[in-house]
Amino acid sequence: MKKIIFLGLFLILTGLALNNKEHIINFVNDNILNINNIKMEEKNKYYRDYDFQFVQNTNNFKPYSKQDILNIYYTAINAGKDEFVFHCPKDYKDCLNEVKTLANNQETLSNINNYVHPYNGFSHIETEYDNLGKVVIKITKSYTDNQIDLIENKISELLEQLINANMTNREKIKNIHDFIINNSKYDSNRSENKLSNYKSDIAYGPLFEGYAICGGYTDLMELFLERLMIKSFKVSSNNHIWNAVYLDNKWYHLDLTWDDPVASDGNNYLEHNYFLISTKKLLKLDITEHQFDKEIFSELKEA
Repeated sequence: MKKIIFLGLFLILTGLALNNKEHIINFVNDNILNINNIKMEEKNKYYRDYDFQFVQNTNNFKPYSKQDILNIYYTAINAGKDEFVFHCPKDYKDCLNEVKTLANNQETLSNINNYVHPYNGFSHIETEYDNLGKVVIKITKSYTDNQIDLIENKISELLEQLINANMTNREKIKNIHDFIINNSKYDSNRSENKLSNYKSDIAYGPLFEGYAICGGYTDLMELFLERLMIKSFKVSSNNHIWNAVYLDNKWYHLDLTWDDPVASDGNNYLEHNYFLISTKKLLKLDITEHQFDKEIFSELKEA
């Protein structure tokens, strides 16, 4: 009889546990594991400790809005994480739907990527989630450690040749702009024929192979700007990307791709039409490839 009673109680308790599985897990998560008190304790040396209007660094990893989720993604990528875990709180009913929407929106993810240091930027990002609200962000970076070492050493060498302490920041940027264009060509084969003979989409291409598409020009310029401690981010349209630069308390556009035109005579030309210009001037020069979203890149709205 005792065995029957014990078995009955066991089955009842097991049934209650199964029926209340989600509540039990949430209780354990919130009160024992304390998962909603996550802290970003480690950030790599490429972390940007300043914010933008579209995304901001956060210490709050318990989201209650779409902006909170954007900020968590930005902070994780900006900190140089390969993987980051957070949890949707049970009282934010739309949280998982918002995460799913973001995870499937490559345009928004790319826009977040535009605001981080190139070395922390991703070439691929995945999001995994479960019905209990656990979210795992997996980040594959655009640059290998070996590429970073080579690029950083080369940039250090070039900075000694290209700039000096007597130059203004504008003069420094101009020397770097001219050097990159004079020592690289636009990789037409990659853009037109999808032939990837060079790493022209990242800084390695123009720096070591002499070929770039807009992503390569933009990344390399941004790496120099980082070394000069000048704020910048990448601004993109539907099919183009270039630099936004904060100089003398103003934001400017800087487009090395369009200052390095592909000439029919085969010569390599250097131009300055897109060198540190305002949004008004940019859109006077071109309204096709430079139509950017002023709500996302809102620093440039009045530039």
